[in-house]
Amino acid sequence: MTTLASKDAEREVVEICAELIRFDTSNPTSDERACARWVEATLAEVGITSEFVESAPGRASVIARIEGADRSRGALLVHGHLDVVPADAAEWQVPPFSGEIRDGYLWGRGAIDMKDTVAVMLATARHFARTGTKPARDLVLAFLADEEAGGRFGAHWLVEHRPDLFEGVTEAIGEGGGFSYALDDTRRLYPIENAQRGMAWMELTANGRAGHGSSPNDENAVTDLAESLTRIGRHTFPVRLIEPVRALLQKAADLQNVDIDFEAEDLDAELAKLGHVADFMQVVLRNSANPTMFTAGYQTNVIPGKATARVDGRFLPGHEQELIDAVDELLLPSVSREWVNHDIAMETTFDGPLVDAMCDAVRAEDPDGHPVPYCNPGGTDAKAFTKLGIRCFGFKGLKLPADLDYGRLFHGVDERVPLEGLRFGVRVMTRLWQGC
Repeated sequence: MTTLASKDAEREVVEICAELIRFDTSNPTSDERACARWVEATLAEVGITSEFVESAPGRASVIARIEGADRSRGALLVHGHLDVVPADAAEWQVPPFSGEIRDGYLWGRGAIDMKDTVAVMLATARHFARTGTKPARDLVLAFLADEEAGGRFGAHWLVEHRPDLFEGVTEAIGEGGGFSYALDDTRRLYPIENAQRGMAWMELTANGRAGHGSSPNDENAVTDLAESLTRIGRHTFPVRLIEPVRALLQKAADLQNVDIDFEAEDLDAELAKLGHVADFMQVVLRNSANPTMFTAGYQTNVIPGKATARVDGRFLPGHEQELIDAVDELLLPSVSREWVNHDIAMETTFDGPLVDAMCDAVRAEDPDGHPVPYCNPGGTDAKAFTKLGIRCFGFKGLKLPADLDYGRLFHGVDERVPLEGLRFGVRVMTRLWQGC
């Protein structure tokens, strides 16, 4: 029988999240050590032992294992990251590391990426410890460093150097799904990540002929690189409808009583029948490659012999080579490519007891909620844990107001999370841990 979350846990999650936000764990301008020590102490206060691990000075993670009712089953990994992206205080309505409460929201960098989920993890674990409640199976809680920079000092380091910490783990949940998306005024989709696009961050280098800025030069590295970047930035990749994306779109169509022909030649026009849901899903209909950085030259009247740029490439499961081939075809001969960060795409089936437990937990707390499969357009620490054979999902359990543009808050200005959303997360996580 499921024990509901206590009012103490629902109140405490807000306090915990505010305290987490007050630790400036900006990556790369700070580190996670002080925050990780606080997490360690917060667990220890209710008798939960954990291991504090530094992969490099200041780059700290905390791992705890909670004994479950059925120890014969594989353990569930629940992971969240402690680092955040930097924030420019001049752009914000509130100081980004103040953890200020205003208008029913908790404001601050990390409020939704992802100190909200870390707070839910901590509040739920403390509730279980205080009440003697056991999860259905062993849980491994991981509070991780360095996710925002690819996990080299966090999840990937731990998988390579401390795989013992994840012994017996068969499945995992982390960020990337389990938030609500308003379908209309009364109904919500809850996309649960069972796939995510791969990462293909690349550096492009153009080599040309240096010369005086006033002289003709048909081997200008800046021109060649700029032209290559323009080709890439304006390129539209073809639609590739992978199963999790198709399933979400089909569910949205069914709920709206809309007929969609997924085999139509002009699929974009067909999907437009779904309105804002189609807009929401545009980012996972195809591969993408976006120029993001450009560096060249040192003086206005000098044509440099070299120019470099960065491109953020993302590929759907099964379509990595298509991205690579397209980029290579768009580059001028003078431009070469090398990897900055190259990581896998992921996909698993949307079935099994864990999936059932996630769906049941959402429906129990939100009867108008509809869990659906989902492909995360970005990347998470799950990419590291799949190397251990762990089946990974994205699930945070967060109910959002219909008028909050959740996606724009990620790495954005005035990041904030609804207080009721945090409390909802504790209730959902409590049900999930006991039903998983």
